[in-house]
Amino acid sequence: MSTNNLLSFERAKELIPGGVNSPVRAFGSVGGTPRTIVKGEGSRIFDVDGNAYIDYVGSWGPMIAGHAHPSIVRAVKEAAEKGLSFGAPTPGEVTLAERLIEALPSMEQVRLVSSGTEATMSAIRLARGYTEKPKIIKFEGCYHGHSDSLLVKAGSGALTFGQPSSAGVPPELVAQTVVLDYNEVGTLEETFDRVGHEVAAVIIEPIAGNMNLVKGDARFLERIRELCTQYGALLIFDEVMTGFRVGPKGAQGLYGINPDITTLGKVIGGGLPMGAFGGRRDVMQKLAPTGPVYQAGTLSGNPVSVAAGLATLDLISQEGFFESLEAKTGQLVAGMAERARSAAIPFCAAHVGGMFGMYFTQQVPETYDAVMDCDRERFNHFFHAMLERGINLAPSAFEAGFVSSAHTDQDIQTTLDAAEEAFKVCR
Repeated sequence: MSTNNLLSFERAKELIPGGVNSPVRAFGSVGGTPRTIVKGEGSRIFDVDGNAYIDYVGSWGPMIAGHAHPSIVRAVKEAAEKGLSFGAPTPGEVTLAERLIEALPSMEQVRLVSSGTEATMSAIRLARGYTEKPKIIKFEGCYHGHSDSLLVKAGSGALTFGQPSSAGVPPELVAQTVVLDYNEVGTLEETFDRVGHEVAAVIIEPIAGNMNLVKGDARFLERIRELCTQYGALLIFDEVMTGFRVGPKGAQGLYGINPDITTLGKVIGGGLPMGAFGGRRDVMQKLAPTGPVYQAGTLSGNPVSVAAGLATLDLISQEGFFESLEAKTGQLVAGMAERARSAAIPFCAAHVGGMFGMYFTQQVPETYDAVMDCDRERFNHFFHAMLERGINLAPSAFEAGFVSSAHTDQDIQTTLDAAEEAFKVCR
């Protein structure tokens, strides 16, 4: 590992808590020193020493067309030349709203914000304001941003209210949040039977990406929809990660389930700060200025982020885009699994669209507990072995990976060749 990367990180730690502006970047889960990145181009990123890495992080999902795609860069430049932000309505934000509503049938109105956290935080407030009920149900292992009421872990019993998962979050702020097991119908039904008439909303990642990739069971998601309808609660699909990443209509399109509210981020900003939440018209009309639920943002819908988002949506709307992305991702995970078998390493992999998960265990996990049982130490060895061979994976055993349209067949083959050697290190 280069001296410049080490020096850059040491300098950053003097000025920034942990040396990073988002915790996972610090390599706390895998150990070692993070690479300081100065450039991205297509499927690759480059560190301060000019070392190139085939990148499967993709800024944690937004770079579905690869880094510095010419069309997106051009759109950003053209928008920036006209002004960075006005704090006033612009034509582009209306166009982006139209595109999102056209793509997602569950959306009748949408509001743009500046991050996924802001989107989910606002969606929760809106749900409570619309239903006039206090309680929220979320699921262990699903991450919905770092707002106080969603930084919650499970309590000591199946039906206990959640406990803060971060210092600085008073227990009173999460006292109305119930945390249940992902993909577990029994406790879900029991909880609604007990407190269903107090539940404002259920929020869930229909395909989880923050406990590695874990697919929602179709019957589980359908049962949530049924119970929300029965008890007058709102169903919130957190598609900040899956929106326009697993398919042209997100996870809700794959499952054929219409949520009441959808939260979006990442891809819709093309790599710039952007989020959105939208849903049924009668729900969205509760937002200020038409309703009593307050939400605002100085940079919401800023023209530069909007331009990047629209350019990205143009690219992914091209015929065959998602079929090609799915095929590449499938080729990657199948090849990884094959090489792990050859090395006699307990390993499996899964993917949906351009998202993938790798697990050092025998079976693809379907629950949070199953993910926790994966061999994290072996993953850490594998991660560093791949990084040394020029492959950049997420620096945590609990994060999904991402393939872009910029990844070539040769990139995939180079990655699999590196994996073949890396698995030998993990024996």
